[in-house]
Amino acid sequence: MGREFIDLFEEWAIDYDKSVVGEDPQYREVFSNYEQILDAVVGESSGTVAEFGVGTGNLTIKLLKAGHNVFAIEPSKAMREIAKKKIPSLSIIDGDFLDYPTFAEQIDTIVSTYAFHHLTDNEKKTAINKFAALLPSTGKIIFADTMFRTVKDKQKKIAEAIRKSHHDLADDLQREYYPTIDTMKNTFETSNFDVSFRQMNDFVWIIIASKK
Repeated sequence: MGREFIDLFEEWAIDYDKSVVGEDPQYREVFSNYEQILDAVVGESSGTVAEFGVGTGNLTIKLLKAGHNVFAIEPSKAMREIAKKKIPSLSIIDGDFLDYPTFAEQIDTIVSTYAFHHLTDNEKKTAINKFAALLPSTGKIIFADTMFRTVKDKQKKIAEAIRKSHHDLADDLQREYYPTIDTMKNTFETSNFDVSFRQMNDFVWIIIASKK
């Protein structure tokens, strides 16, 4: 996101909503406390929101119910079609963290869930630098995503997934670009954000980044 994983997004679209409610045992821990994760992102958001990686629209619905004006961005056609059925009045933009059109108004908060790890570390830095230029002095970035305290912790999760025969999860953890907390902290601080982290389950953390 970038577009490296677009084929996977197309495949995941059909079963994504089943996975988030725990129907796929491989991803049950990843999506543990899913509703609370979405609510935490909404609770930290303010003003007009740009949501990257809308997916099937679950966070988008909560943001709209909370009264936010939302610019919704999603690179997967299949995901956009599912989200559009849930929110027919909303225009969903074909875009991603690195390539998106100019917004029609000032963006106060940038949010995303379960998506930022699809960027390499260098791509993450590029995206955060672009967002820093996009946001006003009071702007915030609120991400919920899988990350790990250390590389060793990540390797333990991979080994655990293999031991449980959760091969899809093990493949994901080895193929995608899940960062450590320190890496993300450095990325945001280099772009002049104050950043904090809140753990929501064994995989997912909330990143709360405010411009200095």
